Amino acid sequence: MDLFTRSWTALRRAVAKLPDEDFAQPSGCAGWLVRDLACHLVIDAQDVLITLVTPAETEPTRDAVTYWEVSATPPTGDDPLDALIVRLAAAYEEPRLLKFHLDDVGSAAGRAARLADPDLRVVTRGEVLTAGDYLSAYVLEWTLHHLDLVAHLPGAAEPPAEGLARSRDMLEKIAGTAFPASFSDKDALLVGTGRRAPADAQEAELGELAARLPLVLG
Repeated sequence: MDLFTRSWTALRRAVAKLPDEDFAQPSGCAGWLVRDLACHLVIDAQDVLITLVTPAETEPTRDAVTYWEVSATPPTGDDPLDALIVRLAAAYEEPRLLKFHLDDVGSAAGRAARLADPDLRVVTRGEVLTAGDYLSAYVLEWTLHHLDLVAHLPGAAEPPAEGLARSRDMLEKIAGTAFPASFSDKDALLVGTGRRAPADAQEAELGELAARLPLVLG
């Protein structure tokens, strides 16, 4: 849960430090600008708040790894919800308003996470998890979106190293196998989730795993 806080704080800080012109740059999410991704983070923060106050009395049905639905089809940006995010982001008009909303809701989500009992059972997407597993799953969410945020912004801060390492570990558990040791944590995440095509040498190292990629998480 501490890693959730560090990853989320780093991501929100990275958004807060962006100059206005960077919000019109493309992000690592297909079809989304940086402003669209920032708007999505507001929705994510709302989801965290909602989930942490939606308790369950039944046994957990998912954990931090099995929380994710996995497909092999990367998003195109044409999904109705993705399109809604684009319209919502445009409605902010000024980046400072989007920064303010993300800081406001995001700070509340961060406080709620710090106060949560890790053994509390919560409901989200029709599944039951402990709060600890739910927040652990979001380390992967924050880390991937932090990489999306800085994909075309070379001067922006990268995700924390410990978040990258933990996210790689979760992705390897989802894949059921480890990525080659020569892959950095960042490369494993980008290649593994289809955010970057592997170089020829990397594809050769992936072996049979290459045919199973990308692992598109939703």
